[in-house]
Amino acid sequence: MRQGERSGFAITPSGHELWQSRAYIPRHRHEGAYAALVLAGSYEESGSRGRFRVQAGDVLLHDAFDAHLDRFQSAGARVFSLAVEALGAWPLGIGIAQVRDSDAIVRTAERDAIEAAALLSTELRCKQRVHYDWPDMLVDDLLSDPGCRLDEWARDRSLAPSSVSRGFRKVFGVSPATFRLDTRASRALRMIRGSTLSFAAVAAAAGFADQAHMCRAIRELTGGTPGSWRRSSSFKTERAVCV
Repeated sequence: MRQGERSGFAITPSGHELWQSRAYIPRHRHEGAYAALVLAGSYEESGSRGRFRVQAGDVLLHDAFDAHLDRFQSAGARVFSLAVEALGAWPLGIGIAQVRDSDAIVRTAERDAIEAAALLSTELRCKQRVHYDWPDMLVDDLLSDPGCRLDEWARDRSLAPSSVSRGFRKVFGVSPATFRLDTRASRALRMIRGSTLSFAAVAAAAGFADQAHMCRAIRELTGGTPGSWRRSSSFKTERAVCV
């Protein structure tokens, strides 16, 4: 993956991509939001929104600052990525959908990317999230509960904390504690940009011990401070994803 020269983010993909059999893309993070339409083949993506095994007709939704890794199957895959401008383009926790006519979106994007993004938004249909193993259940709990205690979660399922850490990292490329911190930072960033709550209130709602911890996590995730994000004029409300 190409990396931004100074930001450290992977360049947000746009247009056609062809991935060979058994290709593997290590965990990386994009600065921009985008949707990846699977045109042919299949692969598995494990990232900020969960683990998804996708095939033609599926759409993977990535918000700005989401991270993921990809494992391609024997047939490889042909993918069309469509960048969108808004931070908060996709609701937190929604990572996969389907479209009936990917080709229509691709043809539209070749003429007008903005029109294609609008068409995609109206064409998206929800797809059920699948739990393949306990790491997928842990992701759902971390996404829904910013205060999830990993030791308690492991104990309730008769798992050793060390086994949970190793097994989760094998699938997602990071420890569950790191995943939880990123999720809290993403949640806090959305609240900072979408509300007038004080930073202290946001920190508490997002599961941080204090405001300073939240500020460090957001800066690590995005490269910017909470203050700079609140002052930003680019905030847009979340679009509808599933019809």
